Amino acid sequence: MSIRRWIQDHPRPLEWAYRYTELLFAALDPLFARVGYERVERLILPLERVSKEVAFDCRMCGQCILRLTGMTCPMTCPKLLRNGPCGGVRPGGYCEVYPERRCIWTDAYERSRKMPIYGQGILDVQPPVDWRLEGTSAWINMLVRAGQQTRSTGA
Repeated sequence: MSIRRWIQDHPRPLEWAYRYTELLFAALDPLFARVGYERVERLILPLERVSKEVAFDCRMCGQCILRLTGMTCPMTCPKLLRNGPCGGVRPGGYCEVYPERRCIWTDAYERSRKMPIYGQGILDVQPPVDWRLEGTSAWINMLVRAGQQTRSTGA
């Protein structure tokens, strides 16, 4: 078993790390806004890229939903499915395209059952990927999007 697979098969510590990182970024958001999100992204992006690639085989879509998919990157699906498996999952949970690999959605579902905070998120329907964000920081995109929603709702 690879180290990546072992890490992903134990999602609870990853879930807590994600939650604390989310809280940290939310707390730092006013500072990031003053400094400029583009400047902050230049500092954060290399670390985000390396850590996510090593742990999750991340494809840097810029709209990370790891917490909602059992800490399994859905962009590793050969069909780039964002909302669950295709109709061709093979017996034993193996991929239709690569029969020697497990379907990432089988893994995502099993892993999400081990996550007390975000585990139910696997049932949420996700919006389509905005390919304009590919290669950008999902953390910065989350902050910018949250700021835009707050401004548009007046909250």
